[in-house]
This record gives sequence, structure tokens and C-alpha cells, in this order.
Amino acid sequence: MSDYVIDPPPVASLPVAGSTARFPVRRIFCVGRNYADHAREMGHDPDREPPFFFDKPADALVVGDEDVPYPSATDQLEHEAELVAALGSGGRNIDAAGALDCVWGYAVGNDLTRRDIQAEAKKLGRPWTMAKGFDGSAVCGPVYPAARIGHPVSGHIRLLVNGTLRQSGDIAQMIWTLPEIIAALSRLVELKAGDLIYTGTPSGVGSLVPGDVVEIAIAGLGEVRSRITSRSC
Repeated sequence: MSDYVIDPPPVASLPVAGSTARFPVRRIFCVGRNYADHAREMGHDPDREPPFFFDKPADALVVGDEDVPYPSATDQLEHEAELVAALGSGGRNIDAAGALDCVWGYAVGNDLTRRDIQAEAKKLGRPWTMAKGFDGSAVCGPVYPAARIGHPVSGHIRLLVNGTLRQSGDIAQMIWTLPEIIAALSRLVELKAGDLIYTGTPSGVGSLVPGDVVEIAIAGLGEVRSRITSRSC
């Protein structure tokens, strides 16, 4: 007999590349404006200010090549191609020099954003939660173990919509490196195994409409293909 008054929710998880195993997801953190060209296109100074973070619920994940329903309450859904780090361990006040020891693997991600809701939140000084953490907002492909591929510090990242290139850059262009991101985030929260970190997006973010097919690839991490379906409600 269960001690819970309702059935516990299922564990959010991602496939592991080349395996039948799954990577269980605990929390999803995202770092904002981590590419200078994207900071500029959003109207911000790309100087190396301290990193800032927002989050998404684990059950916002859209895994691999699943369809993505166009979310409610927006007319400006936008894509953001990102490198995702999956943590196999964590801690508090982690030293950047050893931060990569916490990383179990890497994946291709899409930080979907209700840009109109985000713009209104910025204008009014409100949280970004409903702009960033809605259902289906965290697209993520299979996790590639770092034990197999190493820790990438450079590599082409690109996003196409209906075959047309929208975003193209290199993860070496990140303002804050992944070790620096992990160190900074661990001073704010205790990181733990199962946490995902979306590391920011290059320039070229843009709107999506139902029927669009989004393809994201990062060198060495394969490709994730998503189709935007009709509005969820």
C-alpha cells in the first residue's frame, strides 16, 4: 500500500545515446545571455557581467524528436539552440577548476520561449517563469556520456527551421564557460546529480508557428528534430 495520498508523478528522464539506460532529471537550470551576439540582438550590453539564471520544471521536457505543441497564451514562440550539460554529481561552492568532474554528459537542447510574455515581464519587473517554464518548453536530445566524448569546449551549433538556417555559432563563443557557470550556480543552490544546465544560445533567435520543423545540431552530439503542432488550447 502506498503512503502517498495521490500517485507520485513519473520521473522525468532522457535517453542515453547508444544505450537503453535513461538519465533521470531532477531540475533544469538555464543561464541567460551567454553569447555576446545574442545579448546584442536582445538589446543588452555583452560585457562580462556575472551570469544570471532561470529555471524550468523537469516535466517541461520534450524528449528527442517528439512533437512540440504550440503553447497557449502567446503569439511569439521563439527557439533558442543550446548545449545542455547533465550533472552526475554536485555540491555547494564548487571550484571552477574541478567543476567538469560533476558533468556526466552533454546533449542538444532548445530553450523555447514565449517572447511576448517575457518582454512584458521585463517591462514590469516580473519573473520570467511563465515565459520560460511552460509545458513543453525544454526540448532535449539524448545525453552523450562525457566518459565517451570528453568535455567539448568548441564545436559548431546550428538551428534550421524548415531547412533554412536561423542560428549558427560555436560553443567556444560562450561568455561564461561551463566550469564558470557551474561554479557560479553552486554558490546560489546546491547542485545535485540529475540537474540539467542549458548554457545559452547564439544569435538568430526567431519565431515559430504551427507546422514548422526545427532541426538543431551540435558537433559530436547529433541532431534533434522537432515539429511544432497546433496550439495546445
